[in-house]
Amino acid sequence: MSKLVLQNIHIEYGSNAVVHDVNLTVEDGQIGCLLGPSGCGKTTLLRAIAGFEPVTRGTITLKDQVISAPDVHLPPEKRNIGMVFQDYALFPHLSIADNITFGIRKQAGKDKARRVAELLELVNLPGYEKRYPHELSGGQQQRIALARALAPQPRLLLLDEPFGSQDVELREMLAREVRDILKREGMTAILVTHDQHEAFAMADEIGVLQSGRLQQWDTGYNLYHKPVNQFVAGFIGQGALITGTVLNHDTVSTLLGAIKGEVPLECQPDCPVDVLIRPDDLKLVADAPRKAKVVSRVFRGAEYLYVLGLADNSQILALAPSHQEYALGETVCFELDMQHLIILRRR
Repeated sequence: MSKLVLQNIHIEYGSNAVVHDVNLTVEDGQIGCLLGPSGCGKTTLLRAIAGFEPVTRGTITLKDQVISAPDVHLPPEKRNIGMVFQDYALFPHLSIADNITFGIRKQAGKDKARRVAELLELVNLPGYEKRYPHELSGGQQQRIALARALAPQPRLLLLDEPFGSQDVELREMLAREVRDILKREGMTAILVTHDQHEAFAMADEIGVLQSGRLQQWDTGYNLYHKPVNQFVAGFIGQGALITGTVLNHDTVSTLLGAIKGEVPLECQPDCPVDVLIRPDDLKLVADAPRKAKVVSRVFRGAEYLYVLGLADNSQILALAPSHQEYALGETVCFELDMQHLIILRRR
């Protein structure tokens, strides 16, 4: 398999820069993800890796071969990169076997049949050779699209919003299934998505993009618990930022009182900061010094998500079991679990 390295990638359309100096590495057999809102540059980066977009600056290297640079552009068909799309792109008039072997038509018949059988076994659809796409569910079609992309044994696999047409529960299930398949194959891959749950379920490392800039390339755990800035903190998971001022190396003064946490090294006393409070950092209790008013609530089956209003009209979120019910406008008491609070220097 193949290590992918992007160094200082900058992409412009005319005078409009859409990707700014992106650096990342996906190791052999690892699954990376480009995550961000619409228009952040993630699909442009994917197209550049595939060879459909030229780079203005920087280099893209695959298995120690420069495939893109301002003066180098290996054509897409010579990169040996597989792609899986949201709409599957299966040929409706071809059988499943013929769809899978479309990219390996020059191989001998016995070799193709053996490869089809291997791939159908890999994607848990053995015996589907003679069926047609319309006979399969959406999830099954997605797995066939994956099998077709893997058939030529590509150096790298790119997945562009592959689960976007599925409902939420099926998307996460498919993401886990596809991850398992890619890991069994030892395939290096890049996923593009706007859905953090897909990213968490599938990727080893995730890059959060905003306005063409890579904000953080890290594990899902670190993105959630150690975001580098306010954008990543707000985009990953749920939570609210409240303002504060540094008192000392591990204490911040806020509307909720003194909060303990890991103060950024560059922050001296009186430095303005933001404190990220996740819903799971709050516990609603019968009595406590900290109080807030219920502004709204969302029923989620096993739990309620409460929006709580503070004295300065800012809001925080809290989770509580669904049998622990509070009315709109009711004043509630809460405790803070300070083990995971995140303190960020205000920009």
